[in-house]
Amino acid sequence: MREKTVESTFTSAVKAKGGLAVKFTSPGFNGMPDRLVMFPGGRIAFVEVKAPGEKPRPLQLSRMKLLRRLGFKAFVLDDIEQIGGIIDAIQST
Repeated sequence: MREKTVESTFTSAVKAKGGLAVKFTSPGFNGMPDRLVMFPGGRIAFVEVKAPGEKPRPLQLSRMKLLRRLGFKAFVLDDIEQIGGIIDAIQST
């Protein structure tokens, strides 16, 4: 399965639950997660999407650690089986 398939499945699942999973780009600040996920009630998280079995680069891990220190939720998604759990974790904030 390709990363694109995981990403499109995730964005569709977020939309079905009433949220948005927008593509996130940050020029000049490399390593930020792929998706900014927003749900009603101000629930926000960042999600790095990978193909199954792929791992984030060290810079990506560093950025996610920074986001978590700032109080945001940040996830790595590399399997469509993780989608429900990630969505639940974001919505339960």
